[in-house]
Amino acid sequence: MTIPAHLTPAVPVSGDAGLATPCLILDEDLVTAAFTGFRAAFPSVGVHYAVKCNPDPALLRHLRGLGCGFEIASHPELELLTSVGVDPAEVLYSNPVRPREHISRCHDAGVWRFCVDSPHEMAKLSQAAPGAHVYARLGTGQATSVVPSEGKFGVSKDDVCDLLLGAGKMGLKPHGIAFHVGSQMTDPHAWDAPLRDAAEIMERLAEKGVRIAMLDIGGGFPARYDKPVPGIGEFGRHITGLLNALPYPVEVVAEPGRALVAEAGVMVCRVLQVVRRGGTWWAHTDLGVFNGMMEVLETAGALVYPISGERESGPPRRYNVTGPTCDSQDTFATGVELPEDLAEGDLLFVGSAGAYTTAYSSQFNGFSTPHTVLRRPSGPRVTTDRPEFGE
Repeated sequence: MTIPAHLTPAVPVSGDAGLATPCLILDEDLVTAAFTGFRAAFPSVGVHYAVKCNPDPALLRHLRGLGCGFEIASHPELELLTSVGVDPAEVLYSNPVRPREHISRCHDAGVWRFCVDSPHEMAKLSQAAPGAHVYARLGTGQATSVVPSEGKFGVSKDDVCDLLLGAGKMGLKPHGIAFHVGSQMTDPHAWDAPLRDAAEIMERLAEKGVRIAMLDIGGGFPARYDKPVPGIGEFGRHITGLLNALPYPVEVVAEPGRALVAEAGVMVCRVLQVVRRGGTWWAHTDLGVFNGMMEVLETAGALVYPISGERESGPPRRYNVTGPTCDSQDTFATGVELPEDLAEGDLLFVGSAGAYTTAYSSQFNGFSTPHTVLRRPSGPRVTTDRPEFGE
């Protein structure tokens, strides 16, 4: 069995009859290509992969081998990184609000850069991570990304200035500015306003005798799902032009996730039954919203994954593709063209599934979470089911 080339370059899997599903196949070569392409588009920007996107240990180990840095949201994520040989001193802790014990454990391990967006968190940091370097999160408003994620974090330019100017009084060191334009952002111009704001903040801080060392332009860089998106080179050219206009040189970092791993993954699932209800045909599978396809529910269907079957011959029929649970929301695709003779046991392939699938999956209703197969040039290798944090 071969996963269709129009979803992603062919990923051979031997012994399909015994293939345990659902499973995520990650192509190591495609991860390498995406990382290399990002570095080429942003040659002067440090790349810190957002661990939350897909925390598979073998994937993290591979990214580390490519020279990638990392960004975390919790102490268990740091433990996962250290288990694959990552130096905590190279990790960014960009979650602006954290449990106090996570802060102290990460600081004790060697993490020294922490994001903040409130004076209360600054006070917590001063106690749990004395002497830490802080970077303040700038709000970007409700940008029109496919997966809206802004509004929960980020403050005004005035507040960013106040936080960084007040850091020294709390035994902390003002280090930088961060922002995030929203996940699956397809417009390179979304970085225009926050970068202009960051430049203004840098000038205002410099007038007060404070010069930052780092600017974090966040993640949000898109992957292709059912429709083409601008290439990473287009983002690189546009954003680099804006970075060149900053008041003075700083270390610039980015936190891509989806752009590095989404297109490298194909989710393989098996048809449980084909049912006609009224005028609608339903394909029930062992993969659903709650064990991998949560972003479909999260985006109210705006994120559309390419789906195909292992047999492409014969007349097509439109199906709603739905998961195994009893929840009525557990449908992750509608109107998908699949073979008219689709039947129990057939395999379906969901493309661009490397990001925010296994990371979001649960055993709701008792159904299995996908295991991961990392494909290397020598063939596929099962890496892990789901990482067990904090063990």
